[in-house]
Amino acid sequence: MSTAEVLASVDIVALRLPPGSEHLQVLLHRREREPHQGQWALPGVIINGRTPDTSLQSAAHRALSEKARVQPHYLEQVGTEGNAFRDPRGWSLSTCYLALLPARQEVKDEQLAFFDLADVADSRVLLPFDHNLLARRACERLAAKSVYSSLPLYLLDTRFTVLDALGAMQACLGQPVNATSLRKRLERLRVLGWVRDTGEKNQPPMGRPQQLYQYMAQGQGPFMFDRSLLPEGS
Repeated sequence: MSTAEVLASVDIVALRLPPGSEHLQVLLHRREREPHQGQWALPGVIINGRTPDTSLQSAAHRALSEKARVQPHYLEQVGTEGNAFRDPRGWSLSTCYLALLPARQEVKDEQLAFFDLADVADSRVLLPFDHNLLARRACERLAAKSVYSSLPLYLLDTRFTVLDALGAMQACLGQPVNATSLRKRLERLRVLGWVRDTGEKNQPPMGRPQQLYQYMAQGQGPFMFDRSLLPEGS
């Protein structure tokens, strides 16, 4: 790469929340070429005049299909990081995207695996380039938007309970959430047509049967509330 060139890429922080889990997981891809061949990294693609992408969004979809091999419930651009040191090949830029995957998303390729998001965000699992930083940026965006939106519901099964929704909210925020406040949000979403009462119930191993709901997203983005889910000072 000449000194006049800047390497540009799109990298994906793809998250899932397995049923019954309290912790988010991030999908990583084992690099197949240098630099950092054989290391786990965020799935991503290079973008330049020779690639077929016509936008950053189309490059993100290419990364999801070619590298991550998943179809997300939700995709959002987080931001761009760049400097002369993050890549040993020279000056580079990475535009990071946050993707929320189905709760039961699985991977069959041995080059793909899910890791605990907290371990990656806190650099207990070290990734090449600045991918640990990108994971933290996506985690911060997810938490910030979850306070005011229905974003965590994209992580749930097609049918979910109030307790499932509570778990997703807490996993995204990284702190406890008042169950009554969450129930009020779900009721508002139900009235507005964003959540449907299926009329069905599941029977947990212990306790009472729980009502099953379905998230009916309207448009491409989450519902935005006018108040924070968390009390002031949180």
